[in-house]
Amino acid sequence: MTRTLEGKTLFITGASRGIGLAIAKRAAADGANIVIAAKTTEANPKLPGTIHSAAAEIEAAGGHALALQTDIRDEASVLAAFEQAVGRFGGIDILVNNASAISLTPTTATPMKRFDLMFGVNVRGTYLCTQSCLAELIKSARAGRNPHVLNMSPPLSMREHWFSPHVAYTMAKYGMSECTLGHAGEFRPHGIGVNSLWPRTAIATAALQMIPGVDLSRCRKPEILSDAAYLILTSEAATTTGNFFIDDALLAQHGITDLDRYSVTPGTTEFVPDFFVD
Repeated sequence: MTRTLEGKTLFITGASRGIGLAIAKRAAADGANIVIAAKTTEANPKLPGTIHSAAAEIEAAGGHALALQTDIRDEASVLAAFEQAVGRFGGIDILVNNASAISLTPTTATPMKRFDLMFGVNVRGTYLCTQSCLAELIKSARAGRNPHVLNMSPPLSMREHWFSPHVAYTMAKYGMSECTLGHAGEFRPHGIGVNSLWPRTAIATAALQMIPGVDLSRCRKPEILSDAAYLILTSEAATTTGNFFIDDALLAQHGITDLDRYSVTPGTTEFVPDFFVD
């Protein structure tokens, strides 16, 4: 049976731009319901995209959008967002924990305010959103609606070189991946799939443009992750769980090996590598 996301409700954190928005628009093409849980409500010239502009793009792509200003670090904000989402769409079938904070800084250059932001968004936010929607995901499973949790986080590799340049950031991203590892086992009896997805190459997003020295012409577009995410979210949740998928390897497993359309610069063969992929 070929699955689609038609009629499914996806709660996507950080979906006002970049990878989160790309995943939302790919699901919207099937006619999915998309809850945009993000903080940005006012346009910023340095970081384009708001929950409202994202909603317009999702509706234009064929989906149904609900834009909710949400601070995923705050329990009351998250619980209120899920309540509104269920009130609008009747339930939650898929959670995509995409929101993330980054600081590629050594210990001496990572103030505790930044440390707390990364752990608040990446670890606490992922855990809180997963905990908050679990009851709805269990209902989705019982109704045969194939529920998934997808964390945008890397494979766990306990190697010094992934930690030493930016200990705080690595710990925060690995915290998301530890949620994948643990929740896959915890939720397996319910038939809920829990997986991680990560890119092999750097992805050209507005956030990446704010990191000095990155050559965006040697990156891939967010659509490589949205297409990979779609393959995960339409797979059998009961048997597709506990995986740490890499985008190009997953696409190859499905016979998609010509990836040039995802290149910012067509014909590129030497890409900027992402972190955490051995």
